[in-house]
Amino acid sequence: MLTKRIIPCLDIKEGRTVKGTNFVDLRDAGDPVELGALYAQEGADELVFLDIIATVDNRKTLVDLVREVARNVNIPFTVGGGISSVSDVSALLNAGADKVSINSSAVRNPNLVDELSLHFGSQCIIVAIDTRFVEGNHWVHTHGGRKITEIQTIPWAKEVQERGAGEILLTSMDADGTKNGFANELTAAISGSLSIPVIASGGAGSMEHFYEVFTEGKADAGLAASIFHFKEIEIMDLKKYLSDKGLPIRL
Repeated sequence: MLTKRIIPCLDIKEGRTVKGTNFVDLRDAGDPVELGALYAQEGADELVFLDIIATVDNRKTLVDLVREVARNVNIPFTVGGGISSVSDVSALLNAGADKVSINSSAVRNPNLVDELSLHFGSQCIIVAIDTRFVEGNHWVHTHGGRKITEIQTIPWAKEVQERGAGEILLTSMDADGTKNGFANELTAAISGSLSIPVIASGGAGSMEHFYEVFTEGKADAGLAASIFHFKEIEIMDLKKYLSDKGLPIRL
């Protein structure tokens, strides 16, 4: 079994780390450069940086900020937000990102997944899927969760894998920020139908929730924000807990 990964997420708005509930009611959570460096020191396996309003504002991710974060971390670093071309990805990788995450642009132009994976390799292309349960189905949402699409979540995950995505970052909008646990049933359905890793996001509120998403949800990685930003759970405490429960964890 591959080592399970713990990934703090930095949601960035106007240069600051923010966190909300169900994608709204955002509050300040600190400086992304300082937080990124802290998480690297505290044992995080990877770091995700999402410029959450880049697509809404129709602008590119903050490259200078990416460069500054990358300069201060020594763990794999994923960047998303406003990415829609080969040149966008080149700029971010040159600024120090190890991987990129695309969402709205992949929905708008699915061929972008093929193009980027061919150009840069699947290993650095993550497709983020923001999903909400509406009228009996899980539906893909774009533009920071603001727009519902006519695309169902599980078929879309299968399609982007076929197009060359190296990982899926699955965020349950229903669970996001609630601290009531990950969307384990949906995560398991997607993990069980794909051969690429699935990063589960949305709903972490306790150490047990991570254990559940790794066992019941069959996730390869667990991503969280507020519980780390506001020191509700320490990363190494979480990793020791999971290791003691028999999960393969890098300590």
